[in-house]
Amino acid sequence: MNIFHKAITRFFLAGLLFLSLPVLKAGTPDEGMWLPMFVERLNYVDMQKMGLKLTAEELYSINNSSLKDAVVGLAAGSAPYGYFCTGEIVSDQGLLFTNHHCGYNSIQEHSTVEHDYLTNGFWAMSLEEELPNPGLTASFLNRMENVTEQILSQLSDTMSEATRAAKIQELSEEIQKKASEDGKYTPVVHSFFGGNEFYLFVYITYKDVRLVGTPPSSIGKFGGDTDNWMWPRHTGDFSIFRVYTAPDGSSAEYSKDNVPLKPRHHLPVSLKGVQKDDYAMIWGFPGSTDRYMTSYGVQATIDETNPITVKARDRKLAIMREDMDTDPRINLMYAAKFAGSANYWKYAIGQNRMLKRLKIVDRKKGIEDDFNRWIDQSAERTAKYGEALKLIAGGYDQMKETNPSLLYLSEAVIQGPEIIRFAMRTGAMATNMEALKKAKKDEKVKLQEKLKVTIDNMQNRASDFYKDYNLPTDRKLFAGMLELYYKNVPVDQRPAIFGQLEGKFKGDFKAWADYLYEKSIFASFDKFEAFLADPDYKTLTRDPLFDIAAKVRTNIMNLYAMQGPSEEMIGKGNRLFIEALREMNPEHKFAPDANSTMRLSYGKVLDYYPGNAMHYDFITTLDGVMEKEDATNPEFVVDPKLKSLWEKKDYGRYGVKINGKDELVTCFLTTNDITGGNSGSPVINGNGELIGLAFDGNWEAMSGDIAFEVNLQRTINVDVRYVLFIIEKLGGCNRLIDEMTLVQ
Repeated sequence: MNIFHKAITRFFLAGLLFLSLPVLKAGTPDEGMWLPMFVERLNYVDMQKMGLKLTAEELYSINNSSLKDAVVGLAAGSAPYGYFCTGEIVSDQGLLFTNHHCGYNSIQEHSTVEHDYLTNGFWAMSLEEELPNPGLTASFLNRMENVTEQILSQLSDTMSEATRAAKIQELSEEIQKKASEDGKYTPVVHSFFGGNEFYLFVYITYKDVRLVGTPPSSIGKFGGDTDNWMWPRHTGDFSIFRVYTAPDGSSAEYSKDNVPLKPRHHLPVSLKGVQKDDYAMIWGFPGSTDRYMTSYGVQATIDETNPITVKARDRKLAIMREDMDTDPRINLMYAAKFAGSANYWKYAIGQNRMLKRLKIVDRKKGIEDDFNRWIDQSAERTAKYGEALKLIAGGYDQMKETNPSLLYLSEAVIQGPEIIRFAMRTGAMATNMEALKKAKKDEKVKLQEKLKVTIDNMQNRASDFYKDYNLPTDRKLFAGMLELYYKNVPVDQRPAIFGQLEGKFKGDFKAWADYLYEKSIFASFDKFEAFLADPDYKTLTRDPLFDIAAKVRTNIMNLYAMQGPSEEMIGKGNRLFIEALREMNPEHKFAPDANSTMRLSYGKVLDYYPGNAMHYDFITTLDGVMEKEDATNPEFVVDPKLKSLWEKKDYGRYGVKINGKDELVTCFLTTNDITGGNSGSPVINGNGELIGLAFDGNWEAMSGDIAFEVNLQRTINVDVRYVLFIIEKLGGCNRLIDEMTLVQ
């Protein structure tokens, strides 16, 4: 499901945390993304009963090697506030498994028409052949610490929400600075339970992460958008990287002198496979869930967020697909962009469908009714919590004025044509140029050096940006997406960019786009590079696309300013509501909502019943790949070598007997609780051994980020034996198999 792309543009949904539905229980074995430091106190007994054989110290330890030390947060940069995917270390030489879709951007960046690794796969047959990925980092959690008292003791109920937020930021920065130990670690303080608790997470981040192997897309992306979020699934969704360090073991940028990481712990890889009801836990960095969301937030999601997302991405995907289908070069350039956009497009469709079908608004209203009855029993409770739901309701009501405009701005303008977003990045350059013009003589040298750094940074960004940029495609996106925005946003909430369209071009978006892309320095790498060689303030600030980018940025700030009071109302209401719900249910174990910090979930391998008279088994096999084969549909093409291995039943030690037949298991289901960011997470058995990689959720539980569905919610995982089979039998990369610890 490319679940790392489920990070939706957040205008009003963040900060909402975990609530078990439908009966206000938390702590069921399958539900909950738990903080590792609290597992011994909250979950360990349940985990043992379900089949865990490890000690609590073997799961999470600060002083000794533990399971947490094999789990990696992947980011484009250090990004301690958010990891797009998870990976796991599977050898004592820093070998790392993650999903194919997690490695998709890196694979695509190394691909050319002549060497199309996306289509054909890639296998490094030696350390020397492993490919560097500038900007890709791998972070390991060193420790976490409860800093709630340090922060809450400095806050008061009389503070405004803005003052409170500023103080939290100030205190967090002080805590982080101390924990960094002069840059050795990457620390971050995260808020939990709507701002009622705070924890410090201290990471060590490695900056040299190299691509080692990937199957062809016909395996790694088998089923494409059609099978995305669906079971049964047959996707070999994995890719392989390696973490490198300086010779002394410290973090370092890429260098030919760097050496493979010596990890504190790596996961043994199980060849034993899975059976129904087997214990399974998943570790990773889930991005966001909204299980404390009130009925008001759910209704806004149904009425505004998801429909606007689907409408905008319908048009964007159609425009991209038209050009991708005509030219293999464009298809390669836009493959990752298309996949990311399509993933959340389908997610929004499915989530709205299930929110309505499962009547989540009504279920949330039931919880709110219970809350109101509880506070009505006490004058003290009424005084403390009585305004919570009123604040939330009022905030959402006010936001109806601006939220659709912000959503359209994000989807159609900021995430529409790429050129606007790129032009926005030159804002700092314009600011530096203006300062240099006005500077006194003794200030000019310092400002010139600052400007040079800015220009050098833009040169590097430009090289990356234009590598996968096709001017005719982006021009079509500009015309199509700006027209969508123009027709759906009130005049008084639009940026002041449409005067030329309405006047000179008489509403013709294509003609307007043709003109802009002809005149702008941003339209091609050659034009922009020529500008950077001789940068001029007037040339930049009078550029028509720079002007649009600047006015769009101003519009964003204005809309956010208008929305600020509403967000403060919702933020305060949520904090009070969550605090009250925990006070209402003191015996329940509440897991905090996902916020891209390390979590574990535990459950079991299990089938499910998606609807009346329907049953889905808990595994799929390679036979299913062949049943889906369709040579006329690129989503269901089968690799010829894979088909030959299937025909011969040449599965080696990775095959199993099922009902007397030789089979190869491809994927399996578990009841674990995951979300975006868990892509690539290790699925681990009771002995601490890797049995699979999590990569998807199921269609029937698309509302799960807001309301966990105990009977329906499943995690879809690629079986690690299928991963090993592809590496060995199809990739011929036995050196990787040899360095892993395999357990029969």
